Parts: sequence; structure tokens; C-alpha cells
Amino acid sequence: MTTNSLRAWYSAVRPRVFTATYVPLALAAAIALDQGVFAFVPFALALAGALCLQAGANLVNEYADYKRGADTYKVAGQGMTIKRQVLSPRSVLTGAAAAIAAGSLIGLVLLAHSGPLLLWIGVSGVLAAIAYTAGPFPLAYNGLGEVAAGVFMGPLMVLGAYYVMARAYDPTPVLAAVPVALMVAAILHANNIRDYDADKAVNKRTLAVIFGLRFARAEYAFLVGGAYAALALLVAAGTIPWPGLLAFVTLPEALRLIRVFASSSDIPLLHRAQGQTAQLHGRFGLLLALGWLLYAAARLIQP
Repeated sequence: MTTNSLRAWYSAVRPRVFTATYVPLALAAAIALDQGVFAFVPFALALAGALCLQAGANLVNEYADYKRGADTYKVAGQGMTIKRQVLSPRSVLTGAAAAIAAGSLIGLVLLAHSGPLLLWIGVSGVLAAIAYTAGPFPLAYNGLGEVAAGVFMGPLMVLGAYYVMARAYDPTPVLAAVPVALMVAAILHANNIRDYDADKAVNKRTLAVIFGLRFARAEYAFLVGGAYAALALLVAAGTIPWPGLLAFVTLPEALRLIRVFASSSDIPLLHRAQGQTAQLHGRFGLLLALGWLLYAAARLIQP
């Protein structure tokens, strides 16, 4: 495989948004460690399986957007390797199938060692990965992209990773994942604001296209700001330990990005801000997990 080919696959797989997997898995690990149920092998397998499914979803998105003409008017964005004739549609579709199959196989291994709840989480995850941009009712083309991303890369992913270690249901991972869900939805929504004109031209009915840019800008502020508000409420309720507030270190960057999306229509600037939203999600979520780990460590060393 040539260097150019490797770069093309790197672009198509979009690893810079893999924080959408790293963060919920890190949060699940922190909760499991705090509760004394952490298990390395199931955790490592869950991480590998989730990364495979996310890579597969990104490749399906690459293929489906090209086939539906959604890339036609885009001038900035991740991927677009088919449009630029770097990768063929067939190779991207084959890569997507391989990644989803690998993630599904890992899920079956974990299912054999956990319980039936994982089956429903896993099946839902695979269907979401495919149906996000493909199938007769693609979620991203019908105003459900942010909801799908928030649910499946928030509460369900945190719960699934926790469940394969604890082998029991607990509401804590679901509730603790709400701030993460809002922030990961913001990544997708930032992408939709940047692509507003291109999506509108091909009738890709994102929430931004359905309700307009004014609504979309307010929604971005709601999603990002809501992540901090939800975190504060969950700490006040005792669901998340108070060191989880360490994630508030990222608030100045969040406010800066809210201002960018509220005032700019410059596509290159919005493209950079979309990537910075993914980085914000990563720092916010990992600091939340770190705060929880510090809390767990303090409990262990208490006399």
C-alpha cells in the first residue's frame, strides 16, 4: 500500500473524531474502577470493537454521501476521498463492511462472556452505524444525526463498556454519559453548520437545513453549554463525584467556539472550529473521567 493510499484511508476513516469512542470508554473505565469491577480484557475488547464500528460508520458515511451527491458542493470537510478520486466507491464500501464485521465479531465474543443486555446494545450500535447515512431512511438525512450520535456514543456506549466488565446493569453510566452525549452531538452539529449550503443544495435534511442557520447556531450553543450544565447538575445530584468538575477547565474554549459558530459563515474557519469541537469533546470527556479516577484513588487511600 502506497503512502498516498494510506493517507487516503486515514482521511476516510477520520481518526480525529475517534474521541467519540475514547471518551465514553474512558468514562466507563473510571466508573468501573470506582465500583471495583474493572476488568482489563473485556475493556480492551470493548474499545477495539467500538473503534471498529466507528471506523465502519465513517466509511459508510463516506460512501453514502458520495452516492447521494452530498459531497457535490462541499469545499471543506473530512474524507471526500471518493469525490477526489483517491479511493474507489467499491474499496470504501468493502472497508466499511470489514470494519463493521470486525466490530460485530468482537461484540459476539463479549456477548458470550457478559449477558443479554449487550446483545441489544450491540445490535442497536451496528444498525446505527449503517443507518446513519445509508438505507431507506438515513438518520443524518432526516434530522436525526445529532440524536443518533448522542444516544449511541453517549449513554449506550458507556453502559455497554461498563456492562461487559460489571456484567450487571447500573443507571450510573447512563446518567453520567449525558454531558458526553450532548458534546458528541455538538461535533456532528458543527459539521452540519459548516456544510449548511452544500447540504441544502442536495436536500440533505439536517436540523440546520430544516430549521435554518439561526436555529442551528442556537442549537450548537445549547449542546455545548448544556454539557456543562448537565455535568454541574449531575454533580449536585451526587451521580458524578465532585472532582468531575475538572472538565470545567475547558469552558473558556467552549465559549470561544460558541462565539465562532454564532457569528461566522467562513467555511475554512468553521471547518477548523468543527475539528476544535471534536478536540473540546475529547478534553472535556477525558478530564471528567480523570476527575472520577482521582476520586476513586482518594477513596482507596483513605484510612
